[in-house]
Amino acid sequence: MTSRERFVPSTVFACALGVVTALSVSLLTAHGAAADEGFNGPTFRKGMWRFTRTLEIATSSNVRQKLLEREMTRCVDPTQAMKATFSTASVGNCHSSRPEKVNNKYVFSNRCDYLGPVSTVITVLSDEAYTEVNQTNVGQAPRTDRVVARRISDCHEDRASLSPSAAAPSEVLDQDSADGEPL
Repeated sequence: MTSRERFVPSTVFACALGVVTALSVSLLTAHGAAADEGFNGPTFRKGMWRFTRTLEIATSSNVRQKLLEREMTRCVDPTQAMKATFSTASVGNCHSSRPEKVNNKYVFSNRCDYLGPVSTVITVLSDEAYTEVNQTNVGQAPRTDRVVARRISDCHEDRASLSPSAAAPSEVLDQDSADGEPL
């Protein structure tokens, strides 16, 4: 067998391998793009965000009573959390409706959530601020869960290396580096 005869099969194999690799890469890219195409919600800048959550209940006399107010600051990508919020997954017998966009608001007439079926309004103030209001009438009294979110800075990964005595009290933050749900 001459060197030329050995060269032809390896060239064919290399070309076939190149075609298979190119197809694989294009399929993976198309699949990732298709997953992102399903998301038609707001996008926000990743960074250090401050979230203030307030949970209120309406009493029988229509007086609002604050049950909880909690503030948290952490490093997140709120867009990832929004992708979960905008997914239309069903929870038990609850089926989420698709959001309607009205100006800077995204309105879900029914969204399945940990509270049960809720109506949700997400108001986008900018790529660095939003509010989310979830209202439910499940149970005895209507509840309102309100989150006010503001980006306050870039994430500072080097803060973890600071000792508590080296950081000022206002700089000691609950820093969660996961891209999970804000608050």
